Amino acid sequence: LTLGVITSGFTFFGNIKLKIGLKTIFDRKMQSVKFLKNITTVCIRTVPKCQLHTSLQHHVPMVPIVIEQTGRGERAYDIFSRLLKERIICIMGPIHDELSSLVVAQLLFLQSESSKKPIHMYINSPGGSVTAGLGIYDTMQYVQPPIATWCVGQACSMASLLLCSGAPGLRHSLPNSRVMIHQPSGQASGQATDIQIQAEEIQKLKKQINRLYVKHTRQALEFIEKNVERDRFMSPQEALEFGLIDTVLEHPPTVESEQRSP
Repeated sequence: LTLGVITSGFTFFGNIKLKIGLKTIFDRKMQSVKFLKNITTVCIRTVPKCQLHTSLQHHVPMVPIVIEQTGRGERAYDIFSRLLKERIICIMGPIHDELSSLVVAQLLFLQSESSKKPIHMYINSPGGSVTAGLGIYDTMQYVQPPIATWCVGQACSMASLLLCSGAPGLRHSLPNSRVMIHQPSGQASGQATDIQIQAEEIQKLKKQINRLYVKHTRQALEFIEKNVERDRFMSPQEALEFGLIDTVLEHPPTVESEQRSP
């Protein structure tokens, strides 16, 4: 088995570490290097099948590299860093503490770059940790730039709250996405007193999240409580009528429409 990894602008010798994004793939001796125009292909020695399965399939996502020509030569970005340069943040996959930390850091960085230019947040997530999601939510409300949210694929559970918490008039969904809201869930174990404490805490979270949905959808509290009692799946048009989004888009808005948006 010979593996090829494409990189740019570097020549590797001896023991090397190749990275895609922040993930280390291998620390192996390079067998050969083949130079193409503006591209370096690095071939790595054979890796046992068991190690390949563990290293690649479970731990290393494939992250494309974008190569730009500059006055000083080539510059390589992972795709998400290049999108961040355009003030685009991606929330893809389950929401957890690590993802929350990355998104919060990106929001704060973009605010330091400009407090007026909008930030675009693309969401494709089944939801996840309530506390991690609330960390993202609070930062979205804290920073000064308006945040446009976009549902691409799905925005379920906590992700639906992030979707509807974008700036008024700037909450979008693509036509074949889905949105789902429900009440928070959890589990508890231990002594009866500990279980009671956890139950009271999740009830507080439920009321807190319901109030946030009321704030951003402008629906009555009783209406929200009824709809989150069980999983409530919605098409983009239903989410629009519910108040979770403002627009269903098939194509990006024109420059004129963006300038007219509030």
